[in-house]
Amino acid sequence: MAEKGVAQLWRKIKAIYTIQGDHCTTCDTYYFPPRVVCPQCRRKGQLEKYTFKGLGKIHTFAIVRQAPDTFKRQIPYIVAQVELDEGARLTAQIVNCDIEDVHIDMRVRSCFRKITEYGESGIIVYGYKFEPTMKVTGHE
Repeated sequence: MAEKGVAQLWRKIKAIYTIQGDHCTTCDTYYFPPRVVCPQCRRKGQLEKYTFKGLGKIHTFAIVRQAPDTFKRQIPYIVAQVELDEGARLTAQIVNCDIEDVHIDMRVRSCFRKITEYGESGIIVYGYKFEPTMKVTGHE
């Protein structure tokens, strides 16, 4: 029986292709990244694993015009704080749209893309980024 490659094994790890956090059933708050204890309820909180739907809106953003060598070929690019529909916020790159079209409150959805690669023939690192939920035609 042939051994499975690293890439095959990584594809089986659900957390790589989803945004996973926690939901406190005591205070009904969602957290990303996952927590050991609910920051609101402390020991009284009951946390359960939660997979976010990946839908949200841009809370704030910045245009990156200077970047480390790993990301130089992508500049300029957008990094945004995205507020997921469940309430948690996370930071991610915005892709698949023109920089001029990005705006606060713009609806976005998660997508999983290549983040970087180690060496010329090294391991490719994938992660979440966000893209507009529909074709952007201006700031409605």
